[in-house]
Amino acid sequence: MERKALLVCSVVGVLGLLSVASGFGAEATRIKGSQVQFTTTTQCAYPRSPALGLGLTAAVSLMLAQVIINIATGCICCRGSPHSSHSNWTLALVCFFVSWFTFVVAFLLLLTGAALNDQHGEQSMYFGNYYCYVVKPGVFAGGALLALASVTLGILYYLALNSAKSGGSGSFLCGGHHPPTTTGPMNNSGIAMGQPQFPAQSSSTTTQDPVFVHEDTYMRRQFT
Repeated sequence: MERKALLVCSVVGVLGLLSVASGFGAEATRIKGSQVQFTTTTQCAYPRSPALGLGLTAAVSLMLAQVIINIATGCICCRGSPHSSHSNWTLALVCFFVSWFTFVVAFLLLLTGAALNDQHGEQSMYFGNYYCYVVKPGVFAGGALLALASVTLGILYYLALNSAKSGGSGSFLCGGHHPPTTTGPMNNSGIAMGQPQFPAQSSSTTTQDPVFVHEDTYMRRQFT
């Protein structure tokens, strides 16, 4: 593995592990319904919890990992190679789209859980009863699992795309192919100069000895 690829995978892996650990930490420290106290008939007292900071840390770490992966790989339409391995290219495309899908869902779950965990005593009335909102079980844990899937697929996408690029000689431009190149030298006017395919024969081989023909082998006619 190249040094750049190893560095990118290491940084993204550390950020992914930080996001997953923070997500599960937020799940473990989230405010439960049994911890909420009713101070008045319309107010709820929420205890202090590190789940807000852990949820934000998980979301930011996941976002940084996704940004690093996409910066390292560049535009996917510019990196394709028509001569590359078809299996590697297909794997890269699948990992790219699934990684983005899991990233969006995980990011929203982590942010939503962090926001809902930061309550300040408001109550809501529903069918004549007052309720205090708490984060449902599994919100942070689901975000952490999806973050792990997103980072893993992002690393696979990066490695598969690099393998597909190194496996082929041609490459795509955004919106099209590279223009064909000529093998011969180009002059100032942009016209390709062709090279002779057959070596020029030397004068010693092209010049043959004179052939002497007997005079009886052809008919002579005298003009008067």
